[in-house]
Amino acid sequence: MADEVRQNPNLMSREAMMRSASTTGNRNLMISEILTRVNNAKDKPKKVEILRQNNSEALRMVLKGAFDPSIEWDLPEGTPPYMENEAPAGTEHTVLMQESKRLWHFIKGADPSLNKTRREQLFIQVLEGLHKDEAKVLLDTKAKRLNNVYKGLTAAVVKEAFDWTDDFIKKEERKPSYPV
Repeated sequence: MADEVRQNPNLMSREAMMRSASTTGNRNLMISEILTRVNNAKDKPKKVEILRQNNSEALRMVLKGAFDPSIEWDLPEGTPPYMENEAPAGTEHTVLMQESKRLWHFIKGADPSLNKTRREQLFIQVLEGLHKDEAKVLLDTKAKRLNNVYKGLTAAVVKEAFDWTDDFIKKEERKPSYPV
């Protein structure tokens, strides 16, 4: 009985603490963090692997907006006047993974109901809500210069990672030419 360790019933058990510790920090990565990992990867296969491991509709939308020449942003050139969100990562800001659903509003011809001024105001609101690193990614995507900011992030790497054609669409599975 003397060797038995008594534990306060209001505290977590040692096993529960270990399980909890192993899950901390497993939040979804921001797109800026994924692209930084791609930048830091040593070779093309590792860069492709990182993109595949973090494959999401939001990541694909951002990369398509940056690399697909058929996508034209309906926004003025340069950086709009916005206030950077200084909140630390994981706190009071939105992330590009969520805001990517709104990106279609800023593509030429996609939302004719928005006038130019309202479109620009909406873009500034999105930028101001994003973590500052995510806002920079969005601005670099709009300017189509992600490949200049993140070393090794090229159209070829992106197409290979997501199995896209030169038109940035998913390759069709080859169907047999004979009836099955």
